[in-house]
Amino acid sequence: MNPVKDDYLTPEALELIARARAMAPRLAERARAAEDAGLVPRVTIDEMQEAGFFKVLQPKRWGGYEMDPRVFYEVQMALAKGCMATAWIYGVVGVHNWQIPLFPEQAQIDVWGEDPTTLTASTYMPTGKAEPVEGGYRFSGRWSWSSGSQHCDWILLGGLLPKKDGSGALEHCTFLLPKADFEIVNNFDVLGLRATGSHDIQVTDAFVPEYRTHRTNDHSDEGCLGRAVNPGWLYRIPFTQVFQRAVSSACIGATDGAIESFRTRAASFVGKHGAKTAEDVNAQLAVSEAMMTTDQLKLVLHRNFQRIVDCAKSGEKMPVEERLMQRAQAAQVPKLCAEAVNEIMRACAAGGVFKSNPIERTFRDLHVARGHIANNTDTYARAHGAVMLGLPNADAFV
Repeated sequence: MNPVKDDYLTPEALELIARARAMAPRLAERARAAEDAGLVPRVTIDEMQEAGFFKVLQPKRWGGYEMDPRVFYEVQMALAKGCMATAWIYGVVGVHNWQIPLFPEQAQIDVWGEDPTTLTASTYMPTGKAEPVEGGYRFSGRWSWSSGSQHCDWILLGGLLPKKDGSGALEHCTFLLPKADFEIVNNFDVLGLRATGSHDIQVTDAFVPEYRTHRTNDHSDEGCLGRAVNPGWLYRIPFTQVFQRAVSSACIGATDGAIESFRTRAASFVGKHGAKTAEDVNAQLAVSEAMMTTDQLKLVLHRNFQRIVDCAKSGEKMPVEERLMQRAQAAQVPKLCAEAVNEIMRACAAGGVFKSNPIERTFRDLHVARGHIANNTDTYARAHGAVMLGLPNADAFV
């Protein structure tokens, strides 16, 4: 295993992370209102744009910074300390600025040609129906869980297409559509992550040209034609390795935020019966175990991405066993964070269940984050375990 290096923390990267940390208290002040509105406010998106956060994974040729993905996750974790819903949107919207460069150049021009700060939403579940026509596809369907779509002018939608090898087997494909071709169906009334506004998306008989499609799991140069104009190592990382952390890393930062809130609360809180939270052995254990959890999760994140970056730079293909292990570790993050915050919530006692306690919102947000298919801990741990016991890999995304 190669040693973990921090050479990705350039002065520019450190400045971006510092801006995210400075923004977190403002996000915390807005979090309750954002949840009540079911929408992260436009001012927050504008501030993230101005800070340059959405440029982290965007190619330099489009005005981006083309930085190491670890900078992206560090920014996400810092934002999540203030508001997990905001950080969730940053993760799932910001990561698209890494995938769009894999599409043919004309698709990139369509999205960024007039405004390189244009944002793109997504929902990758393969429910789209694509009918081949001259030059592309007639595309229809309905998708759920499109976080941040109200702030975006384009969208990436999942569907299935026959493989190009003539086998007749189907493979996942990502279709890129402009705002005029999709409808947001406002129906996101849920337990947590409410401010993400993850509403349904409806598309009815839209034309999608061939160049605005991407075979999601084809990591070859033929499958990622955008590499012709974006040749950097960043765009040679397999899709899943980048995306899976975009939907789990906010949980780490949110747990750090819950720890910070709990420490502030516990230092002076005295219950109705005269008990001091700081002297409660359960509270002491909960805060220490939560801190150990996030520390360990960050170490694994950075160690794994050191390996991912090294492989992307050298051209080495990571063994499937290692890729499955990394996928399982990424998916386990929300589970471990939720368990840690469960204990912190218990240590808050009866007074902790009021909406005035920000830990209560983090508790709910984490449990909703666990529902994302990429965070299905047991499924991906079993997939890794099966291969380690001699069975074939059954995960098409790995």
